[in-house]
Amino acid sequence: MLSTRATEDAATRRSGALGMQAIVLVGGEGTRLRPLTNEVPKPALTLVDRPFLAYMVEWLGTHGVTEAVLACGFQPGRLREALGDGEHGGVRLTYVTEPERRGTAGAIRFAAEALGERLEDRFFALNGDVLTDLDLSALRRSHQERGARATIGLYGVEDSSAFGLVECDAAGVVQDFREKTGEAVPGAINAGAYVLEREVLDLIPAGREFSIETEVFPRLVGAGLCALPLSGYWMDIGVPERYLQATWDILEGRVETRVLPTAPGLFVGAGCAVAESARIGPRAVVSRGCTVGAEASVAGSVLLEGAQIGDGAVITDSIIGEDTVVGPGIRVDGATVAAHERVGAER
Repeated sequence: MLSTRATEDAATRRSGALGMQAIVLVGGEGTRLRPLTNEVPKPALTLVDRPFLAYMVEWLGTHGVTEAVLACGFQPGRLREALGDGEHGGVRLTYVTEPERRGTAGAIRFAAEALGERLEDRFFALNGDVLTDLDLSALRRSHQERGARATIGLYGVEDSSAFGLVECDAAGVVQDFREKTGEAVPGAINAGAYVLEREVLDLIPAGREFSIETEVFPRLVGAGLCALPLSGYWMDIGVPERYLQATWDILEGRVETRVLPTAPGLFVGAGCAVAESARIGPRAVVSRGCTVGAEASVAGSVLLEGAQIGDGAVITDSIIGEDTVVGPGIRVDGATVAAHERVGAER
């Protein structure tokens, strides 16, 4: 039996006075970003100056989240190493690892079970593969005001061909879902950010793969499922082109973050050795501990930690993996190079 104090603490948590909990799905392998993600899970991949997932955790903290459960899959140790134990950005972190693929809904239930009685009656659930500054506080308020069972954050795009569309009435009540049509038409897509009532977990069977998008939400249409269009920045960085675009968006101020660029579109980390005659930019990230040789050029590209660029080498519109060596005079254009490689350099 809970003590009186424990009961009061639980009631306080459930009222939202101590902030919100969030379940973040970070179990994917990031296959579209290979070879960068051969050994490192996408959420742990460096984006400008920190692990990609750090941006999401910090964003959650600005919207009153005090605890985040990270539902891991691929390389969970690397993810824990990247963000550390305890707190990050004022958010207490808990890591859980799925024993096998559970799908989006199954992963949410698995992470919720790890919290046990500490799970609040209302919580955020989010896909951990987007860079965003959308207004989660507005999403929570809308959910509460409507008395919804689940509320989906929506994001407007000009080309919805790669996404499913969510159709709502004027009051924000979800009417229907449209699967990917392949047509480049504008519309409101699922942004992968939800507010859920704890009772929604009862719709998710335990111990097996289950999808919140195709198996839970359709059951809630007409039964408490709402949505809210959100303004701001939203980018799925799942492919190299969008990883690079997100990098420039951070450095040029199009997304709210705590990153301080060296100059607009440019970031040079600590401990770098850049030759005086080297040309860096426009648009470049030279991560911590990198070396750029004499007369070398790095433009529109990201050098991850410890990369070495030889004299006279030219790197354009590329991503160079950690500790990779590009030999003197070598040109790399529009490529994604794995960590620990030797490109035109002796082994």
